[in-house]
Amino acid sequence: MKRRDFLAGLAAAGVAGCAKTEQAGDTARASAETFEWKMVTTWPANFPGLGTGAADLARMIQAASGGRIRIQVFAAPELVPAFEVFDAVSRGTADIGHGGAYYWKGKTEAAQFFAATPFGMNAQERNAWMFYGGGEELWRELYAPFNLVPAAAGNTGIQMGGWFKKEIRSLDDLQGLKMRIPGLGGDVLRRAGGTPVNLPGGEIFTALQTGSIDATEWVGPYNDLAFGLYQAASNYYYPGWHEPGTTLEAIFNRESLDALPEDLQEIVFMACRTVNGNMLAEYTARNQAALETLVRDHGVQLRRFPDDVLKRLKELSDEVMEEIAARDAMARKIYESQLAFQKQVSKWHDVSELAYYQARDLTR
Repeated sequence: MKRRDFLAGLAAAGVAGCAKTEQAGDTARASAETFEWKMVTTWPANFPGLGTGAADLARMIQAASGGRIRIQVFAAPELVPAFEVFDAVSRGTADIGHGGAYYWKGKTEAAQFFAATPFGMNAQERNAWMFYGGGEELWRELYAPFNLVPAAAGNTGIQMGGWFKKEIRSLDDLQGLKMRIPGLGGDVLRRAGGTPVNLPGGEIFTALQTGSIDATEWVGPYNDLAFGLYQAASNYYYPGWHEPGTTLEAIFNRESLDALPEDLQEIVFMACRTVNGNMLAEYTARNQAALETLVRDHGVQLRRFPDDVLKRLKELSDEVMEEIAARDAMARKIYESQLAFQKQVSKWHDVSELAYYQARDLTR
């Protein structure tokens, strides 16, 4: 009996040892497995800030994963046109996309709220809502039916109001104005009597130069200087009421993401979080120098929208967003979440950011 028990114990130990060895082998194989991904973007190749931000995301994921994820980046329109990025990632033609959520309003109107809301939260506030106010969870809920997982992967900060061939002195100057302006801002312009036109970045300069459009918004001085928009229009307006803190997104094909081991999924999302902060820092660092170049070297006329124009645009913005929320239950859920968060964070900023800016101005 003792001999039989002893032999049984040896056999059990052998099986357990084999199991541990096989488990270790599986772990080693998993850690050595590599993934070849394609990234498609809505931006021109190597375009400062936006295009380079997408490329940085791909590079960072590859480096942080030790080469276990290798990403080939296709700028618009190298693999797919700019406005087909959403569909390409959804169906698995690409594994990851980089762009702006307001480009997908044709898929779901509520997507626009994750890019920018007119007169809404700035970059700091949007990041706080996204990561600590439930925004990210709502975003994933919205994109789930499309086989996509979104993540914040960049922010331009407050944008400029745009380039105009003629001065904007009153609301009358918006009547019939053809302007490249996407998303909710475009809906507001239409309500104000203008005609919004949605164009990818690579087509803006030609459209403005040839007169296909009368005005355009793009991003801000850093990008607008690179595009040479000052050559087609000379009136440069602020503030960017339509995009006060634009979130750029990475969108992942659900199957591609789920195929990654847990550690690689964590690396992917941490890279997105890093690029999200880095892009905002870059725009903050470079916009003023570019603005000075535009004014000093290229004769650009820096102008502020009249107060009565801004006031009316704010009223129309509220109308547009309320109407979208009324006809789309998911849009209502997102919009109400944003409004509630903006209300409470604005109170804090009144006694922190705003109060500090006012105090700092006293010493100028």
